[in-house]
Amino acid sequence: MILRIETLRAALAAAILAGFALAPPLLGQSPGAEAEVRAVIDAFRTGLGAGDGDAALAQLHPDVRVFEGGHAETRDEYASGHLGADMAFLQAVESTTTSERLVVDGAMALYLRTYTNKGEFRGRQIDASGTETLVLSKTDDGWRILHIHWST
Repeated sequence: MILRIETLRAALAAAILAGFALAPPLLGQSPGAEAEVRAVIDAFRTGLGAGDGDAALAQLHPDVRVFEGGHAETRDEYASGHLGADMAFLQAVESTTTSERLVVDGAMALYLRTYTNKGEFRGRQIDASGTETLVLSKTDDGWRILHIHWST
């Protein structure tokens, strides 16, 4: 039951913030908070791209849910599963952001990105586009990624 409540909470937060993403920037949005959130996103992406799983995992909320390839994983499941493949993939291909949007509202943030990946991975040519959704939550330890959804 707890897993369902946490998943529902993250999905509800993403749905609410998605409405904000389509709206003009909020008047009360703090530039300092936006910079803090971007630093977490950049540290996560840099950790993955450098093959530094510990650095990437440090940016994740303990209750994170990672939606990838039709599956939902907890932090521990992601760490022992897809994390290694994600790092290997990002080291092998060139990933280019084609659009992005960040909305910070209080203790929640929504980051939306579209991207392309090009290169070779495990003997296959890659030329794909995808979307990324990150929901971040402000904690006592700073901003942490609470929800990830990748779709290619």
